[in-house]
This record gives sequence, C-alpha cells and structure tokens, in this order.
Amino acid sequence: MRQLSGHLRDIGWPGKIIGMSLIFFQTFFPFIPFVLVAGTNVAIFGIKMGFLVNYVMSCLGAVASFYFARYYGHAWVEKKLERFPIVIQFSKRMERHGFLYVLIGRLIPILPSSAVNFSAGLTRMRFRHFLWGTLLGKLPIVFMESMIAHDLFHFQRYKGRLLLLLGILVLLVFVGNSVKRALTPKTK
Repeated sequence: MRQLSGHLRDIGWPGKIIGMSLIFFQTFFPFIPFVLVAGTNVAIFGIKMGFLVNYVMSCLGAVASFYFARYYGHAWVEKKLERFPIVIQFSKRMERHGFLYVLIGRLIPILPSSAVNFSAGLTRMRFRHFLWGTLLGKLPIVFMESMIAHDLFHFQRYKGRLLLLLGILVLLVFVGNSVKRALTPKTK
C-alpha cells in the first residue's frame, strides 16, 4: 500500500485518476482486497476525500457491473437455469425483496461485492432496489474499511481504534455467516 500510494502520489493527477480507477475496477475483479485499494486512496487523498472517492467509485462500479450482468448475461443465465426451481425461487425473492437482500449483502460482508452486483443483475430485481440497497449498505462498510486502511498506515497512533474496527469487522463476518446459514434452504 505504501509503495503504490507513494508512486501514485508522485505522478500527480494521473496517479489520483489511477487510484480512483482501481476502486472502480476492483468492483469487477476483486483479486486485490478492497481495504488495500481503499488504503491507497486514503493515503493519496487523505481520510475524508479518500473515503468519498472510495465510496463513490465503489458505488459506480457496482452499478456498472449490475448493468453489465443485466444486459449481457441475464437472458442467457435465465434460459440455462430455468430448469432449476431453486434458482427461479431465488430470482422471485430478489424481485420482491431485492433491496433487503442487497442491503444485508452490503452491510454484512458475507459475499464479495462483485457477487452481489452480478447476481442482482442476473435476477429480475428492480434497479432502484439495487441502487438504494447499494448506496445505504456500502456507506458504513466503505467507511469502516477506509478507516482500517488509514489506521494501518498510522498504526502507532491509532492501534486502539484499529483493533476495535477489526473486532467489529470480525463480528460482522460472524453475524453474516449466521445470517447466511439461516437464509440458506435446508436440504434433506
């Protein structure tokens, strides 16, 4: 994170644009953990502007991947999976309660963001439900991950807060796994 952010800071505005683009493309290709890319932007822009860049670009990336799945994969996936009743049931639930599913998926980090984006785009979920679930759900998580990245850079000064944030993140993962098990249909 330090090397990347130092290099991007050294090249000026092109480096800032690259940092912003990293968040956008990380939404499509989550090979690098979000917190590392978010930390790079926090180091480049500062904590307030870095959080704002991370949040806006993450939401824009989510919308773009939703539409990509909706327009380039929806018909094909629906045709291939129509013979699986559980998939049809899931799609109907997403159509009716999409906002809630997206919000839970965003607030409780149980799935990669890209999985939420693409699966929502492949269902019949209304875009406005996806958008509001994303905007509300990403806000606290992106803030927390930006703060974790900031505190990693300044470990000596903020180690107490960092440990608290990491504890909250672990708790959210634990709660997320419990919610996931509760929502998963039991097979006999």
